[in-house]
Amino acid sequence: MVNLTQVPDFVLAAYFDSGVLRHLYFFLIMSLYVLIVLSNSFLLVVIGLNRSLHEPMYLFLCSLFVNELYGSTALFPLLLVQVLSEVHTVPAPLCFLQIFCVYSYGNTEFLTLAFMSYDRYLSICRPLQYARIMTHRRAAGFVVVMWLPSVLVNFLSLSLVVPLPLCGNTIHKVYCDISSVVRLACHDTTLNNVYGLVVSVVMIFAPLVLILYTYMRILRVCLSGSKQTRQKAVRTCTPHLASLLNFSFGACFEILQSRFDMNRVPNILRIVLSLYFLSCPPLFNPVMYGLKLSNIRVKCKHLISNKGSQ
Repeated sequence: MVNLTQVPDFVLAAYFDSGVLRHLYFFLIMSLYVLIVLSNSFLLVVIGLNRSLHEPMYLFLCSLFVNELYGSTALFPLLLVQVLSEVHTVPAPLCFLQIFCVYSYGNTEFLTLAFMSYDRYLSICRPLQYARIMTHRRAAGFVVVMWLPSVLVNFLSLSLVVPLPLCGNTIHKVYCDISSVVRLACHDTTLNNVYGLVVSVVMIFAPLVLILYTYMRILRVCLSGSKQTRQKAVRTCTPHLASLLNFSFGACFEILQSRFDMNRVPNILRIVLSLYFLSCPPLFNPVMYGLKLSNIRVKCKHLISNKGSQ
């Protein structure tokens, strides 16, 4: 096999010839991307324009919506180009950039949901101390913690992958994936595999412990608390739990697909499920929070009615 130490581009081999339907696929994907951009941007504007929503909880929501825009933009523009193209190649620098953006999106999403669960725990279990504990400065510090580790660990991951000598350039997915690139290496990849495993455990285990701890405490308070406490918990935790389960489903399949052989799963199903965690949470979350949180719902109606009257 030829040693392609410096590959100029990668081939995305999961695409299939859609023939005359490619324009239909392009329209559907474009519509999905436009909906994601508009819904997340609209809620960011609503929160930004209303000073009554300038609270830690909504700061975390803004971080979530910005991350949704970031992750979907890492996927959809290149996906739209590939759908219309007959040659599914990606320049190596663009491929590595997409890897960085996709993985940092996933890590930031899970960390954001973990800190949001801690915020809900304080609001429900320690309401009298909430304002003292969850100050604006501390909330801003949490937002930094949501983003900075994701950027650092993925930058280091790429610094270990980019120098690898490669013996091929075919990635069997519809977007660039770090585990697929590592499998193409002609060199020993033990360091890459160990680092990837450690990062996966730390970036999943630590947020998961925080989420489980907070919801165990919330459940305990709900079981022993008043009816008003239970109603508040249901009202504020339902959208968060729905977002968490929605993202976790897509992320779990992506992790399984990158670590194990999934050839028994039909190709079209593998493609849809691999795109799930990059497309469904960005579309689902603004709808869920916009409908379930009364403050946001009221401000949205007020903003729309003001524009209509003008």
